[in-house]
Amino acid sequence: MTVLIVDDSPEFRRSLRKLLDTLVDVKIVGEAGSVWEAIQLAAENKPKAVILDIKLPGGSGFDVLREIKKNGERAPLVVVLTNYASAHYRQKSLEGGADYFFDKSTEFEEILAVLKNKSAIAI
Repeated sequence: MTVLIVDDSPEFRRSLRKLLDTLVDVKIVGEAGSVWEAIQLAAENKPKAVILDIKLPGGSGFDVLREIKKNGERAPLVVVLTNYASAHYRQKSLEGGADYFFDKSTEFEEILAVLKNKSAIAI
C-alpha cells in the first residue's frame, strides 16, 4: 500500500515514517507540510492512503480532504491524525469523507491496525 504523509511538523513526519517502516506492505510515496504540497503530491503519486493533519500552512486539512476525495471511488483512504481531536473536528472530518479520525496523543498507533487491515485486503 502506498501512503502519503501530510503534517506540518517535520519531527512528527519522521516519527510517523519510523512507525510505518515497521509495516512490510507499506511504502511511503511522499511527505507534505502544507496544503499545496499535499494536493500536488497526492495528484502526482496517487497514494492508496493519506495520513492527514488538520492544521496546515496554506489552509487546512479539510481543504486537502475535499480535493483528494473528489475522485469518488478511486479516492484514497484518508486517516485524519490530529492534536485537534474535538467532536466538532471529528464530525467535520468524517462528513468531509475521512475514513478514520484519530487523536495524535492517544491513538497514534491505531494507524498500524488500519493500514495492516487495508493492505491485507489490497485496496
